[in-house]
Amino acid sequence: MTTFVDRVELHVAAGNGGHGCASVHREKFKPLGGPDGGNGGRGGDVILVVDQSVTTLLEYHHSPHRKATNGQPGAGDNRSGKDGQDLVLTVPDGTVVLDKQGNVLADLVGQGTTFVAGQGGRGGLGNAALSSARRKAPGFALLGEPGEARDIVLELKTVADVALVGYPSAGKSSLISVLSAAKPKIADYPFTTLVPNLGVVTAGSTVYTIADVPGLIPGASQGRGLGLEFLRHVERCSVLVHVLDTATLESDRDPVSDLDVIEEELRQYGGLDDRPRIVVLNKIDIPDGQDLADMIRPDLERRGYQVYEVSAVARTGLKELSYALAGIIAEARAAKPKEEATRIVIRPKAVDDTGFTVTYDETEEVYRVRGEKPERWVRQTDFNNDEAVGYLADRLNRLGVEDALMKAGARAGDGVAIGAEDNAVVFDWEPSMMAGAEMLGRRGEDHRLEAPRPAAQRRRDREAERDDPQREFDEFNPF
Repeated sequence: MTTFVDRVELHVAAGNGGHGCASVHREKFKPLGGPDGGNGGRGGDVILVVDQSVTTLLEYHHSPHRKATNGQPGAGDNRSGKDGQDLVLTVPDGTVVLDKQGNVLADLVGQGTTFVAGQGGRGGLGNAALSSARRKAPGFALLGEPGEARDIVLELKTVADVALVGYPSAGKSSLISVLSAAKPKIADYPFTTLVPNLGVVTAGSTVYTIADVPGLIPGASQGRGLGLEFLRHVERCSVLVHVLDTATLESDRDPVSDLDVIEEELRQYGGLDDRPRIVVLNKIDIPDGQDLADMIRPDLERRGYQVYEVSAVARTGLKELSYALAGIIAEARAAKPKEEATRIVIRPKAVDDTGFTVTYDETEEVYRVRGEKPERWVRQTDFNNDEAVGYLADRLNRLGVEDALMKAGARAGDGVAIGAEDNAVVFDWEPSMMAGAEMLGRRGEDHRLEAPRPAAQRRRDREAERDDPQREFDEFNPF
């Protein structure tokens, strides 16, 4: 049964925003008391949080589909809908978040580090929030936005200072068990270790973590064996330790050739050339092992390696190795630049940035409008409500979409699509006629709720209308 998973594909869906409410306050002797529709609630976010007590992505391997709760719709009497509850997913320290194309979205290192994997949808405004001096009683409300849904890939890269690499059965698990309190599985057959083991070592005043990387064999960087699955766990280490078996029973192997093979696999994997190397000659408690170590040590030192002879079984040479690793790690930590305080970088938009683009799609023969605001406004519009459609048209006009369409060459009756190709809203464009708008009233207005004119004003208006010669001409002229 699988107990360790370090790479999963996760399908996350944030909560949808609740719809706004279109309601009119009614009470005795006041049937039209004004709009009182509440706003919809915000949809819940999907948030990844680092928890150092979590060591595997196994939970998401078994249940890869995760969804936050939706926001509740608004109601009358100015009651807003309840916000959706955020879905918090705990991940191990060192988890990398990627999209389906392999682009890194976040590198989560450190307890409590968070990343919003899915943004919840905004709640729609109710007609009470949409009312204004010009639009006193809107007969519509805005729809809630759908939550963000996407597929992401989680990869765990172990956060360790030291990585032990070497052939299967070289003694990596035995070494980590005597250097730290870790208790990995140890046996006398290859591929005993199927998951990276992590231990904590204390050497003087330095405390560091050490991990073994299982399954490295020739061709591991191309997918042979288990090496490719676990090579990512050495990427964060400060030092690489080659554990060489000086008592191997295979006639076609020797420690030096094993070192060359592992180095070639690391080179092909890439990104590890700058890490310092240490060579550990293990199993010197065996007579033949000590003889072989004495034979190859000068050759390894000529190559520039620091060489340590140890026996995990007899526990010899471990103290020298532990303090040597502590010194290298202390130097690496001191060389790292100090973390600067978090800064907020503000990048203002360009002066000529309208927030949308208009292009002509020759394939579909439509003018395509793309932009955050136009696409969001379309998602919030109830196209079964003519007044809501009129409100959308007013917003697009104020944003400058109609002027941009005219400059792009659009004419009345041409097709216009707002949004991406897969879910765009397409309509026949009719330019707004602003002439006489004051006479006809703006879209979304309700003249029933206009404040009554004073009696004196109404009397003067009737007298002016009666004395208007144009009125008499219009009544008696059939043409």
